[in-house]
Amino acid sequence: MGKVYLVTGAAKGIGLATVKRLAPTAERVIMNVHHPVDPETWTALSTTYPNVRQLVGDVAEAAQAANLVQTIIEQYGHLDGLVNNAGITRDQLLTRMSTADFNAVLQTNLVGTFNVIKPALKVMQRQRAGAIVNVASVVGLHGNLGQANYAASKAGIIGLTKTVAKEGARRQIRCNAVAPGMINTAMTDQLNERVKAATLATIPFKRFGEADEVAQAIEFLLKQPYLTGQVLTVDGGMTI
Repeated sequence: MGKVYLVTGAAKGIGLATVKRLAPTAERVIMNVHHPVDPETWTALSTTYPNVRQLVGDVAEAAQAANLVQTIIEQYGHLDGLVNNAGITRDQLLTRMSTADFNAVLQTNLVGTFNVIKPALKVMQRQRAGAIVNVASVVGLHGNLGQANYAASKAGIIGLTKTVAKEGARRQIRCNAVAPGMINTAMTDQLNERVKAATLATIPFKRFGEADEVAQAIEFLLKQPYLTGQVLTVDGGMTI
């Protein structure tokens, strides 16, 4: 029986790269998206990877997150791997940050991760098998100017990862996290050149990472059978 994977926040960036990385060896890869993928992009993707399916849902809403997992079980009967990648940013210095923006980021990034893990973990516990990888960030390890909400959400994901690892191990379920550094995605595209140059100066490799390089780490953590509770930084040496 082939593996069935769910990847949240999979419309672009690290999520989409992970879908493409997992698809060649999986039975099914379900990409969760907030809005349907545009027809032209979907046609190209599904032609190259015919075992990929898309499910629309907002993980920030508990009922929708639960429905994602329920739909997968109804259609495929099992769920072998979960990648929690859905996330947003609302950057601002803390003294200028609105409560709404602080809460919105935590609701999607941290609560959304919890919302999907809860039903998925129940399924995996019944199966006595499964792997979860949460996408955190180096910002969750060290903080960052103007990202109090994002840093708090990613630090929370790291704590959640370690707790799920301890609870899941009783039924042979693994839970790990990746902590990407500066990766070429839509998020980093929004940075101005001054900020990009200053950031590059802190990276020993002197370049931003690529989404597929993070996806490779995610695939490793999904498939490595004796790793759990770990946070793997993928940052070109940024946090050395």
